[in-house]
Amino acid sequence: MGGGSFRRSVPSRSYRAPARRSPGGGYGGGYSRGYGRGGGLGFPFLIPFFGIGGGFGSLFSVLIVIAIANFLINSFRNIGGGGSDGYSSPQSVTNPPVTISQVQVGLLAEARGLQPELDRIAQSANTGSSAGLAKLLQETTLALLRNPEYWAYATAESDQTRLATAEAAFNNLALTERSKFQAETLSNVRSELQQKEQTDALVKSESNAPSEYIVVTLLVASQGKLTLPQLKSEADLRQALNKLGAVSSEELIALEALWTPQASGDTLTSDDLVSAYPDLKLL
Repeated sequence: MGGGSFRRSVPSRSYRAPARRSPGGGYGGGYSRGYGRGGGLGFPFLIPFFGIGGGFGSLFSVLIVIAIANFLINSFRNIGGGGSDGYSSPQSVTNPPVTISQVQVGLLAEARGLQPELDRIAQSANTGSSAGLAKLLQETTLALLRNPEYWAYATAESDQTRLATAEAAFNNLALTERSKFQAETLSNVRSELQQKEQTDALVKSESNAPSEYIVVTLLVASQGKLTLPQLKSEADLRQALNKLGAVSSEELIALEALWTPQASGDTLTSDDLVSAYPDLKLL
């Protein structure tokens, strides 16, 4: 279950440099346009100081030239990479930072109440809106947080990228996880609810294998930087789930929540867990 769009995260307004007043008073004039958003003092500012001969006048002229050179260098640096005055560069506006986060939890199969709870969430979630996706993320993390006694394995990671490459990275992770399923029996993606019956062959092949584990995977793309802890204990997993659940609808770009098994005839044995989810670590 999930949805979202990376397209909506691109700002609709184009970047426009804010106007700044030249520190040299009226000498900035029309010359500041040539120096970008950092403004500029303008060449006429130098003229009154070059006619002064010797002594203090010459020294003062040199100091003024050095000060102007430093000012121009800082201005061009600010234009290229975002200044220290808090203004954002054009790249940070049109191609902002994005975090791709993944949390996987392996629970003991005794957590039977979790499966119908996830089914209920999938069947009622509004996955076609940002607010609905944020609510879905909160409800899924809450369902996991309410079953800590069944936590057995877990893993978490977060990678920072830019919006231009975030969609491909997110889709690659989602496809990798979905390819581990033999069938998707229940899905709610972008408000399209689908529920399928397992084939007789699939149910028959699995009917004699006891289900031992439930694995829940959360994939989240969010604006800005989000750092998840290294999972070494249940406390770390709780912190990671709380951080994901706290992502707001304004920050959330895309979400995929996957879990297995879902259907009554499906199973996930210890051998399946090791082969399909090798990154899971024992808590």
